[in-house]
Amino acid sequence: MPLMAIGYLSGTWLGALAVCRWAGVGDPRLAGSANPGFSNVLRLHGPRLALATLLVDVIKGMPVLWLAMGYGLPPWGLGLVGLGVLLGHAYPAWHRFRGGKGVASAFGVMLVLTPWVALCCAGLWTLLAWRVRTAAVASLASAAMAPLASIWLAPEFVGVVMVFTLLVFGRHVLNIRRLGRGSEPPL
Repeated sequence: MPLMAIGYLSGTWLGALAVCRWAGVGDPRLAGSANPGFSNVLRLHGPRLALATLLVDVIKGMPVLWLAMGYGLPPWGLGLVGLGVLLGHAYPAWHRFRGGKGVASAFGVMLVLTPWVALCCAGLWTLLAWRVRTAAVASLASAAMAPLASIWLAPEFVGVVMVFTLLVFGRHVLNIRRLGRGSEPPL
């Protein structure tokens, strides 16, 4: 499917790398958690660059999703395009398949496909990140809530959101291990 391939290509634009390069600071894959995402950029370079990273990762897949919606694709087809974005972010070919965890990109995809689910998950993420001060806990809890919220708010996308959740959980395996050992770095 050509739109899924375009989704993949848009997903490979890693916000953390672009923002850090533009700001003239070090590659976030070489320090901290070595993850090119919001949390690592926040810990390494502060809130301004972290928010810019978040913005890029949230919006990068939106144009191709809007195009897919314009073509009238069914929920499963839109889900494949969104999955392309997430796979591009998590496994970008030009970066030796070493990408981010997919939380911000999944939020951006869901903001287009299931906006109320995305906003509920963002609210939970924000609350947990503020109270627990651990991005992994906030990310995993909000990802786990997404399919449940979809049952109520976007039932036609439940299967799609479950696939997104599984990808996010798969990308957090090391974080889950560190949480179990009590060695996960705080925000």
